[in-house]
Amino acid sequence: MYRDPVQSLETVVPSQAMRALRVGMIGIGTVGSGTFRVLARNHDQIAARAGRGIEIVIVAARNLARAAGIVGEGVALTDDAMRVATHPELDVVVEVAGGTGAARDWVLAAIAHGKHVVTANKALLAEHGGEIFEAARRHGVAVAYEGAVAVSIPIVKALREGLVANRIEWVAGIVNGTTNFILSKMRDEGLDFGAALAQAQALGYAEADPTFDIEGIDAAHKLTLLAANAFGMPLRFADVQAEGITALQGLDVACAEQLGFRVKLLGVARRREAGVELRVQPALVPAEHLMAHVNGSMNAVMVKGDASGVTMYYGAGAGSEQTASAVIADLVDVARLAGTPAAQRVPHLGFHAHAMNALEVLPRAAVRSAHYLRVPVRRCWC
Repeated sequence: MYRDPVQSLETVVPSQAMRALRVGMIGIGTVGSGTFRVLARNHDQIAARAGRGIEIVIVAARNLARAAGIVGEGVALTDDAMRVATHPELDVVVEVAGGTGAARDWVLAAIAHGKHVVTANKALLAEHGGEIFEAARRHGVAVAYEGAVAVSIPIVKALREGLVANRIEWVAGIVNGTTNFILSKMRDEGLDFGAALAQAQALGYAEADPTFDIEGIDAAHKLTLLAANAFGMPLRFADVQAEGITALQGLDVACAEQLGFRVKLLGVARRREAGVELRVQPALVPAEHLMAHVNGSMNAVMVKGDASGVTMYYGAGAGSEQTASAVIADLVDVARLAGTPAAQRVPHLGFHAHAMNALEVLPRAAVRSAHYLRVPVRRCWC
């Protein structure tokens, strides 16, 4: 019997009359303001893709006067973030304030009150993600975090969905825009580390306190999330071997160039026979390799799957609207969840809880790799 395909689709596609997704936002700084701007500018296109509008109802901010200038009329403002987390009329709470203390409390409160959560807070998830994802599972809500890993690069979606047929062998990449900018300046302009860092701070690529970036901690947070999604392992931030770029000198970068390499801060997650290797460290990348040509504040991630082979993902590693792009993509995913049972959704870390594998993280002494050694020699005339 013939059925009109358009008529059939109308029975399952949400009507345009479906009410808007009601969103509360905690934080209206760099990422929050970018999210607000992009939502306002592209509202109709986003709604067409989501199947419903996305409406920011309330924003929590420290500086209410500044926030009012960003959001305009029609959006409630508060300096009490917990009011947003527990607001009875919200569907989703977007946490873009940062930090791991108060942010943890806000996110857990939102989950306990039945709200979906979208966050770009990689430190929060790397350090407390196990607790947060378990709470979300119990309450039947989603926690989405694409913007927490590689800013504008949809690497979480690639690992959880696009590469789902593969046994992932390794993930490696440049996932910190600040350090990549510094290393690019040291190479291209012959700057020493201090001068390159100062330039990054002046341009807004580095914080006043850049410790998390230059010591490899930010990259380790992101690698923790990448490894969990790639291998189905628990979040093991404390086991990541992290080394930053503070010990590098301009001479090291110049020597690498002479030897046919470029220095990059890489995050590497690799399966080994005895376990998993998780490390963040400066590495010499052959000058002809694609990763060697990822410059400035850009990011890139490479993934090796047993079926797909090597795939590469490239995009901005910093920026207000660049991060907002990922945050809004997560909001659209949440908007599309309407009527989908929790058990049928994509798992938070790509694997259902019963399938997670407690892989051993190998200690540094168990990982063999090539090294670069520079030895200063005093010239001696005998």
